[in-house]
Amino acid sequence: MNLPDFSQAQILIVGDLMLDRYWKGSTARISPEAPVPVVKVGGTEDRPGGAANVAINAATLGAKVTLIGLTGKDDAAQALQDRLEASDVDCQFVSVDGYDTITKLRVISRNQQLLRLDFERDFGPVDKTELLHRYTDALAQVDVVVLSDYAKGCLSDPQLLIQAAKSQNIPVIVDPKGTEFDKYAGATLITPNMAEFEAVAAAFSTENELEQSAVALRDALQLDALLLTRSEQGMSLFSQAGTPTHLPAKAREVYDVTGAGDTVVSTIASCLAAGVELSQSCVLANIAASIVVGKLGTSTVTSTELALALRHEHHPDGGVMSEEQLVQMVKEAQRRGERVVMTNGCFDILHAGHVAYLEQAAQLGDRLVVAVNTDASVRKLKGKGRPINSVERRMAVLAGLASVDWVVPFSEDTPQRLISEVLPNTLVKGGDYSIEQIAGGKEVIANGGDVQVLVFKDGVSTTAIIKQIVEQS
Repeated sequence: MNLPDFSQAQILIVGDLMLDRYWKGSTARISPEAPVPVVKVGGTEDRPGGAANVAINAATLGAKVTLIGLTGKDDAAQALQDRLEASDVDCQFVSVDGYDTITKLRVISRNQQLLRLDFERDFGPVDKTELLHRYTDALAQVDVVVLSDYAKGCLSDPQLLIQAAKSQNIPVIVDPKGTEFDKYAGATLITPNMAEFEAVAAAFSTENELEQSAVALRDALQLDALLLTRSEQGMSLFSQAGTPTHLPAKAREVYDVTGAGDTVVSTIASCLAAGVELSQSCVLANIAASIVVGKLGTSTVTSTELALALRHEHHPDGGVMSEEQLVQMVKEAQRRGERVVMTNGCFDILHAGHVAYLEQAAQLGDRLVVAVNTDASVRKLKGKGRPINSVERRMAVLAGLASVDWVVPFSEDTPQRLISEVLPNTLVKGGDYSIEQIAGGKEVIANGGDVQVLVFKDGVSTTAIIKQIVEQS
């Protein structure tokens, strides 16, 4: 599976906007006024929360995001908008007189939360006419709608939004809240967590009964699909299009599950808007969730992180891959604006000279590709008795180096054909060569790239090492 081009995705998010505010400081004494710690505030931090966190997640992947919601006329609304616009989110806020922007203020010391203060008033009674106008105006420019419900009143009547989107054949994803799921009827997909699902679904005690309960809820609400997020048990997709799909949790270490649901929703929305079908979108969302729970605090996942995790998913042996796989990885990296460097060689016995050379090559860009001669190719170049190590072993060792991203074999006398297929931004060769002598150099330059010659570390070579071993044996 390849990562989609998220820059083509256009998403409209509507929901409860929140500002997560943190006051952090040291605690060294107890207040003389009451038996509570005194926190000397040394720093503050504001983060988008609620539907705003969904927007930040989608924008971080590269999607074009429009965000609609209700705020007060206060500094918190401006702080929220500033942070969202810094991530290129188009903020279409409707400010309401007499209301505060929903803010959760946390006082933290020594990495522990001592107190949380919530500033909020339910937006349920507020006239939503202006919000609906902004929503219908924005529909014409988007591929997917997300309704992010945190039960704060913005989505008191989601049916109007669902039906307006459906009338234009725009998929609607709902992250639900509460126990009244009937109001989400007709959506494309809802994404309850286990606690939310248990509160509204028919009772179950076995996996088979869970599936029956999920399918019954899906059908009762006339949904295309229901995605159940199940924490350490992963996710389960119940779609009208096929049998249930169960995706095991991918996280190796879990530090913080805060915002993981927002990451799942934003990733699915971004994928669907970029043309990925639902089941594959859920696979990518499951991988994204595994990344975000390994971070502290409400966090986001970049397309680069997702691409690397996806690569590891399909290539657990490291960066060793086929030519076809490499070409796709390079194209994706270059689309993200990363500079790809490529070099080649036999690398029969990896030594200090090789390591220094590869580290120097890696510093010329963001990704380093190493093309390795196959065994037959090495024999043709070096003669009988070579290589000492098979191509599989040589590639495995190279893939283990921190400086090397991708390793690929080639069987021809030179890597010219391979280089012309990959077309790196920079082609590197070690030794005493002119640029005109370097295989593939002409093709790279014609494509707008450059060719560089690096000097090998003096006094170190595979041939010299083999000679020394023979003489000492």
